[in-house]
Amino acid sequence: MTDVLISGASVAGPALAWFLRREGIRVTVVERAPELRDSGYAVDFRGAALDVLAEIGILDEVRTHETRMRGTTVLAPDGSVVAELPAATFAGDLEVPKRALTGVLHRAVDADVVFDDTITALEQHDDRVTVSFERAPTRDFDLVFGADGVHSVVRRLAFPGVAPIEHLGMSGAGFTTGNVFGLDHRGLLQTAPGRAIYAFAAGDPDRMTVSLSFATTSSELDRAGRAAQEAAVRAAFADHPWPETPGLLAAMTEASDFYFASTCQVHLDSWSTGRVALLGDAGYCAAPTSGMGTSQALIAASTLARCLTEAAGDHRAAFERYEKELRPYVTENQRIGREAVAAFGG
Repeated sequence: MTDVLISGASVAGPALAWFLRREGIRVTVVERAPELRDSGYAVDFRGAALDVLAEIGILDEVRTHETRMRGTTVLAPDGSVVAELPAATFAGDLEVPKRALTGVLHRAVDADVVFDDTITALEQHDDRVTVSFERAPTRDFDLVFGADGVHSVVRRLAFPGVAPIEHLGMSGAGFTTGNVFGLDHRGLLQTAPGRAIYAFAAGDPDRMTVSLSFATTSSELDRAGRAAQEAAVRAAFADHPWPETPGLLAAMTEASDFYFASTCQVHLDSWSTGRVALLGDAGYCAAPTSGMGTSQALIAASTLARCLTEAAGDHRAAFERYEKELRPYVTENQRIGREAVAAFGG
């Protein structure tokens, strides 16, 4: 194995690229976005994920971006205080803005990263995979890895006819806006059956991040345009009783970093086929509500790379061991994700 392709440049992809480059393997990372994404919520790390960051050599730099949240205030619909939640409820052992993590990871990775392109076809052979791209010329690779999220292109091409996405009944929009609540490393949370509003400020005292979550019956909105997504959010919160809600909806429309995603899980009987394997959300998303997505992506990258190295070129044995080791961990994270949605009335 000397030349591999990774689809997806968020967390799992660059992490895997780093470990493979350490072994002297040529790595190409392809990302359909035109540049590193500057949106998304804060992400947190728990347990062994911190060891992965340390092994890559970026733990100290990642820590400089820590949100240092102090806790979250739970509000009733009228805005009165119901409870206080400790920082660890959302932040895990370490929490940073996702854009900060991806920036640090990309600076650490010595790989060929191609933005604004995507895979359009995969043709597997005994000794290689022939990959067609939307823009770049067709190329052969020894192995192909899909780290391209819940709606993975690699998964769709490598596992035709498989529909592994389980929608858990919740979708949400995220964006940043002015810190109108004067939050200082703290959050505000308001939940009701089928709806939740969460706002927090960390780092920039003049900005806060807002998420508006609501009950949905499918993840179809993920692939809709922003106008349709905003319309769905407005409809869901049209009669919300909190006096601050209309202002948040107005800020959503003005936001330049609007982000929308559904709470889903991915379930597959196998995470590989031939010379193609999946990792992170593409193979086994545990849902954002698990709080384990980023940790799972990092641990998966480390585990997969180690299994490939120990298998000494036998990718089938490596993929089998990777799945055997990681599946119990993934299964537990998916359980946590489902229970969290139920707790929030999704």
